[in-house]
Amino acid sequence: MAKSVDIRHYDVIVAPHITEKSTLLSEQNAVVFKVADKATKPEIKAAVEAIFDVKVTGVNTLVVKGKTKRWRGKAYRRSDVKKAIVTLAEGQSIDITEGARG
Repeated sequence: MAKSVDIRHYDVIVAPHITEKSTLLSEQNAVVFKVADKATKPEIKAAVEAIFDVKVTGVNTLVVKGKTKRWRGKAYRRSDVKKAIVTLAEGQSIDITEGARG
């Protein structure tokens, strides 16, 4: 790898976010990740570049507010989730559909 992977990078990137919309975004060279609530755009960029060894050109973030739901008559609230749309440099790609092997 080009950059050393710090253990803290794995605290920033929580999981890939795989939906129909995120799959369509991959055609525009973008990948969607669930990230830590307090993660900043520079931290997200550094983490993705270090973990996946790619060049990131842009990071957009959004916070999805948790919905209020009911289960057995009792109300509860889903957690808020922060997502990052990471745009990669031309010719770069990350295959997040491929699971860990071993």
